[in-house]
Amino acid sequence: MKLKENVQKWITDSLNDPIAKILTKNNHLTKIQLETLLIDVLAENLAGKSLKYDEKARLRLLKDGISRGAFNRTLQQAKRNVVKSIYTIILLGYLGVFESTKLDSYLEVANKLQTYAKAYKDMLRGRKLTAEHIRILNMLREELESNLTVLSNGSVPKKL
Repeated sequence: MKLKENVQKWITDSLNDPIAKILTKNNHLTKIQLETLLIDVLAENLAGKSLKYDEKARLRLLKDGISRGAFNRTLQQAKRNVVKSIYTIILLGYLGVFESTKLDSYLEVANKLQTYAKAYKDMLRGRKLTAEHIRILNMLREELESNLTVLSNGSVPKKL
């Protein structure tokens, strides 16, 4: 039972992260698909062992979990949406869309998000961070939240 509590807490914390909330609101996966995909991909890491699909189905945030078949259908939908999103990116790159300056703001936010994610992971790994590191991390998070909110509304941030 401890595994279920750990996985559900991790999923809830992840989905409640302010940046994750903005990204989740504007991605191509439903909340249920994202939750299912996260369980499929990452629950085994938390468990430290291989899990069967009926075990993964019971890890969902629902009180009683779901059937293995429902879990697998949702997982397949999520994987299909991820693959389609990746193909969209590949297609746009192939057609030269990424060379357009209209996408520069998105690419800059993606780079800052990568920097933030690395710093955040370092913090979670227990690396010693000074008060200045934490202050800068908070500033970066606030800036990212602001920029992602503006981009999600179809606008371009004035300053990235």
